[in-house]
Amino acid sequence: MSMPPRSASPCIAAAMRAASRRLTLLYDEVMAPSGLRVTQFNILSELQRRASEPPTVSELAEILTIERSALGQTLGTLESEGLVTFGRDKRDARRRPVRITQAGRKAVARGRPYWEQAHAQFTRFFGDAAALSELRSTLRDIAENPALSDAFRAGAASH
Repeated sequence: MSMPPRSASPCIAAAMRAASRRLTLLYDEVMAPSGLRVTQFNILSELQRRASEPPTVSELAEILTIERSALGQTLGTLESEGLVTFGRDKRDARRRPVRITQAGRKAVARGRPYWEQAHAQFTRFFGDAAALSELRSTLRDIAENPALSDAFRAGAASH
């Protein structure tokens, strides 16, 4: 059987999007028995880690580097399933923190073994633990380093 065609595009953004979509599909497949998609699991896990100071939708979008509208859609689904709630901040009534519910915590616990399995499968495939750690660090830096946005803005301003 021949290999599927590979893209010849030199575009880093296209390669990263393709890799992200592929990993998401693979993780979703492994996580299917838990009833959660990997994106839902990651959102719930982040909310569980931040339970003592729940973020607003905008703050969570920034933390996760997700478009606010896309996050809002996923949170709407999670809310309708009883996994998150939108509250009111006691100190600032304008703030609407997103809180994980007890059912959300149970969903994270149910999903964790499947996420760990998917993560272990990718780690085994990737092989080298040091290279995998470096890849994760590079990807987090691309996602979170404000200097990257500044560099793009500076480049756009020079044209």
